Amino acid sequence: MSQITIYHNPQCGTSRNTLELIRNSGEEPTVIEYLQTPPDRTTLVRLIKDMGIEVRALLRIKGTPYEELGLGDTSLTDDQLIDAMMAHPILINRPIVVTPLGTRLCRPSEAVLDLLPQEQRGSFVKEDGQVVIDENGRRV
Repeated sequence: MSQITIYHNPQCGTSRNTLELIRNSGEEPTVIEYLQTPPDRTTLVRLIKDMGIEVRALLRIKGTPYEELGLGDTSLTDDQLIDAMMAHPILINRPIVVTPLGTRLCRPSEAVLDLLPQEQRGSFVKEDGQVVIDENGRRV
């Protein structure tokens, strides 16, 4: 069983790039497609705590019901924001990666490099053509 877990959305380029960077290190992570299998409340709260971020920092705005639900209202409590994410998992920003070295929202995708126990095994170019790892295995 892998020591790396990614909360993944295969429709998201950042999430796909992050997954491939993990694989480029020789690891095959546990992939949780969180829109089909959302984390339960306890797991979501733990992920937020482990990332050391505010609940609001995990909210995704683009392509979600954020505006319709009035989630920009700064008087909403963390519990209310988590309730919204539980009811509408698309509001959870992604990808979240958990490794023995920490937990992080990996935006941009190369943020995952600081969490990987193994070095990259080869060059890596993101879907948009940006070189992240050169032919010598060095971060660009």
